[in-house]
Amino acid sequence: MRLSWALVHSKQPEDVQRGLAMLEDSLVNPGSPLQKREKLYLMAVRNFRSGDYLRSRQLLEQSLESTPDWRQALTLKKTVEDKIAKDGVIGIGIAAGLVVGGIAAALARKK
Repeated sequence: MRLSWALVHSKQPEDVQRGLAMLEDSLVNPGSPLQKREKLYLMAVRNFRSGDYLRSRQLLEQSLESTPDWRQALTLKKTVEDKIAKDGVIGIGIAAGLVVGGIAAALARKK
């Protein structure tokens, strides 16, 4: 478990992938509910660090099923949800900019 933790928190992408693979393999027989919770949390950290916020939130929700008041997971979940909201706002802004640009181009072509 400690090696997985260290690998998931590494700055080297290949170490992070190795840590994730170790965690996924160990979920087949997770042991105690506490170990399962910890493994799900570490997988959520890895997904958060790689930018997969939706998967991270999903894993955090699973880890919080057994301990809904786990502050560490709740804090990360709030951060993940903030990132999802921010990315959504940026996406809407980009889409709106494209629409306005398309309308401006169409009007310029008409003249």
